[in-house]
Amino acid sequence: MLEFPHDIHTHTVYSDGIGGIAENIAAAEEKGLRLLGITDHSHYLSERTLGRYVREIKRWGGETDITVLAGVEGNITSGGVDVPDVMAKKLDYVIASVHEWLESPSQYIGLVKLALLDENVTVIGHFGANFPHIGYPSMEELEEVLDLAEANGKAFEISSRYRVPDTDFIRECIKRGVKLAFASDAHRPRGVGSVSWSERVFKKAGGKKEDLLFGELL
Repeated sequence: MLEFPHDIHTHTVYSDGIGGIAENIAAAEEKGLRLLGITDHSHYLSERTLGRYVREIKRWGGETDITVLAGVEGNITSGGVDVPDVMAKKLDYVIASVHEWLESPSQYIGLVKLALLDENVTVIGHFGANFPHIGYPSMEELEEVLDLAEANGKAFEISSRYRVPDTDFIRECIKRGVKLAFASDAHRPRGVGSVSWSERVFKKAGGKKEDLLFGELL
């Protein structure tokens, strides 16, 4: 049983997920979650479908005791994060993630730094998922990322899907007051709430409820 039962990163049929919003909520109820985030990919949502998406999240969220939040997962590109102001204003929070194939860790860090300066971004998604394939950044580059996150009030998800960031990075976030959140990155209902790894590494790093982004809702 999770001590901090939440999952801020899940997908539905509104993007590349299998299963509807109601199904994700039902799965969260079965797992005993207290908070669930629906975060479909931003590039699947037009202005018209965004309105329907948010309304449906609120509708089903109103029929459960779980806190259900409406978010999106945006893509960080060289031109910035693809979540415009008009979209962000309708949401509870925005995750920004690198999904591009890159050639060096410095390129990756450069993109993350762009997101950390974006006022619409709340959370950096699966930070470091690319490192095993493109190499690891220097300590100086990681310090720059942490400095920007601290200065701009950004959070990082702890991704059970990719098992990132590492314990040392999480420990440094806690030390600096940079908030964290658990994430399954589930693309089907049965994966919702699969965040045991996230909680385990969070607690190993010394994390407490007050170190979580939505800790007050748990």
